[in-house]
Amino acid sequence: MQQAIRLAGFFAAHGVWCVADGEDLIPIYAFEDAAGERKMVRYASERVEDAVAEARTRLSANPDQARHAVLVHDGLLTLPSGRTDSLILSVRDFAGDIALTLAVPYRNAAHPLGFAVHRPKFLDWRGAGEPDYARLGEDFFAGVEEHETGDRVWQAALDDSI
Repeated sequence: MQQAIRLAGFFAAHGVWCVADGEDLIPIYAFEDAAGERKMVRYASERVEDAVAEARTRLSANPDQARHAVLVHDGLLTLPSGRTDSLILSVRDFAGDIALTLAVPYRNAAHPLGFAVHRPKFLDWRGAGEPDYARLGEDFFAGVEEHETGDRVWQAALDDSI
């Protein structure tokens, strides 16, 4: 799962960079093939729900025979502080038959206080045993750091309040 969560971190940083100026995120399907090469496909559609569904189908079917894959899309997450925009990440480690869902809440750039990125939230784990969330967090942020521009945007807008 280590490589899968690093892949997720990298593309979460890419997503943060995309939404930092208030733009809508075009859903991203990213994967690492058998040779270890990262590839990314954007799913554009008139309705974002259709694009997410199409990317989710690809994630489930794994036609690329990927080792790891992640779907990143915009969504809403309800937290104790209320509903907030979030990047939703569906992560798969196909070799380990593990699935993880997490969210990166953010404050939209149109907000009077401006853009902010909040701490990731682990939402769902499907795999053998209990996950080591501390280790998953370390690996996730190692992936974030690999995306130099996204990491800079993330660090500049970091708000740990929620």
